[in-house]
Amino acid sequence: MREVDQGEFAEFAGAVARELRGTAFLMCGDWHRAEDATQEALMRLYVAWPRLERGTGLRRYARKAVVSVVLDQGKRPWRRERAVDVLPTVSEPDASSGVEDRRAVLAALATLPARQRACVVLRYYADLSVEETAAVLEITTGTVKSQTSRALASLHSSPSLAGLVDLPDRPSVTEGDPS
Repeated sequence: MREVDQGEFAEFAGAVARELRGTAFLMCGDWHRAEDATQEALMRLYVAWPRLERGTGLRRYARKAVVSVVLDQGKRPWRRERAVDVLPTVSEPDASSGVEDRRAVLAALATLPARQRACVVLRYYADLSVEETAAVLEITTGTVKSQTSRALASLHSSPSLAGLVDLPDRPSVTEGDPS
C-alpha cells in the first residue's frame, strides 16, 4: 500500500474504530470480543483499502465488516453462546446512572438470535435505514423488517425490560416502502 493510502487508512480507522467497537459490543455483549471484532474488521478493510472508492460507502463497508466478523465469531465452536443462570459482569466499568438499565438491555439483546440482534443494533443504535441495514447484512428489506419486528416483539415481552426503557414500536409492514 502506498504511503498516502496508509495515511488515509489510519485517519479513517481512527475516526470509525470507536463506532465499530460499540456496534460489535451491542451484538456480542463482551468488550473483549468487540475489540477483537473491530480489529479483524479493520484488518479486512486494510486489505481491501486500495480497491475501495473513497466516499460515503467506506463507513458502510466498515460497518458491514464488523457485523460479518461478529456473526462469524458466533459460528466458531469455542465462541458459541451457552445459556447461563447468571450473566457475567461487564468487563468495563460504567459510571453512568443507568447501569442497571444498560445491563437489562444488554441481557435482553443477548437473548435474540444473531440476525435479529444485528437488525436491531443497526437500525436503532447505528441509526441505519431499512435499506442500509439490508445492504450491510446482504439481505432483503423484507427480511430486515420481519427480523426487526420479531426482535422488538421479543424485547417488548422481556420481563427484564418491563418499565425500564422505551422501546420503539414494532415497525409497520410498509415502513421504508416508497408507496
